[in-house]
Amino acid sequence: MGYVEDYPKQYEDCTWIDVKYMEKFMIDVLVAAGVPKPDAEIVADVLIESDRRGIDSHGIGRLKPIYIDRIREGTQNPVTKIDIIRDRKTTAVLDGNNGMGHVVSKKAMEMAIQKAKEHGMGMVVVRNSTHYGIAGYYASMAVKENMIGITGTNARPSQAPTFGVENMLGTNPLTFGIPTDEEFPFILDCATSVTQRGKIELYARLGKPLPPGWVIDVEGKTRTDTEQVLIDLTRGKAALAPLGGLGEEGAGYKGYGYATVVEILSAALQDNPYLKMLNGVDANGKKIPIPLGHFFIAINIDEFIEVDRFKKITGNILRELRASRKAPGEERIFTAGEKEWIAWQYRKVHGIPVPKSLQKDMITLRDWYKLPYKFPFE
Repeated sequence: MGYVEDYPKQYEDCTWIDVKYMEKFMIDVLVAAGVPKPDAEIVADVLIESDRRGIDSHGIGRLKPIYIDRIREGTQNPVTKIDIIRDRKTTAVLDGNNGMGHVVSKKAMEMAIQKAKEHGMGMVVVRNSTHYGIAGYYASMAVKENMIGITGTNARPSQAPTFGVENMLGTNPLTFGIPTDEEFPFILDCATSVTQRGKIELYARLGKPLPPGWVIDVEGKTRTDTEQVLIDLTRGKAALAPLGGLGEEGAGYKGYGYATVVEILSAALQDNPYLKMLNGVDANGKKIPIPLGHFFIAINIDEFIEVDRFKKITGNILRELRASRKAPGEERIFTAGEKEWIAWQYRKVHGIPVPKSLQKDMITLRDWYKLPYKFPFE
């Protein structure tokens, strides 16, 4: 059996719920929490896109613990005021004023795309923002305009530098979207750490231990106790390993280096806080806003080559990679974005898988805001 046939098996303990139903529920929750409806629709669109693609770590599972909880505790503004600090021909700087990161980020990529249409390339950076959801959403915006999209963001410290054990850098994704002549684009959306906090949250929801080597403690020992790791990551008692793993043998210094690039591009161009400034707590341990920075780049392919020719060459590269000799016992080679496309082919028919822990969150949100929902799992 291959990946496609086995896809549903990993969700055997979940209830499958229609995509549109889930999206409407998220919009209603966000509006009830004080997010203006147009903004709530943007946030829900970003989250549901993650669920569509099978990236369960960044979909509705983050609605309560990341966005609603922060709004309720007063560390994130439900209304997003966007200030344009600088606006040049090919560049701009925006301030998100601690609002919904998805809203200012969509605006930023729209500006980058428009600049690329007019001048070939556009880059817009954002300061004083918040968690912006799945990075691939914004890269895909450029792809839909026949452009190459690039984005990155810093995050709460959770990753240790090579040879270190202190969580200094965020998971800091560096994400690319590239159009092809195939049914799905090339979307490389991944953290520069060996994993990301959202994946650990997913493991916690599923009651699974972590693979060895993902997380280390202050003594440099690997950790697999998922629930406690989530607590210790915020206390500075545990840290994620960089992409490539611990030390230099697995080339972890490469992940560390790329994470640092993302940190610089998310802070230095914007004059934004960085590293330990993003801990989310003050000297007394009180929760405070986490002012994240992002960057968005759009590259107009038509300024270099005819778009269809570019897509054909890109598609040929990807097809040749997938057709190359496979390792013994392996049935298939994938290229970035393919598994997410397969997930969507299944989920647009069957819906989104909701484990029991997420079901509890949905019930809590419904009851908090007295929303008229009767869920399929009840």
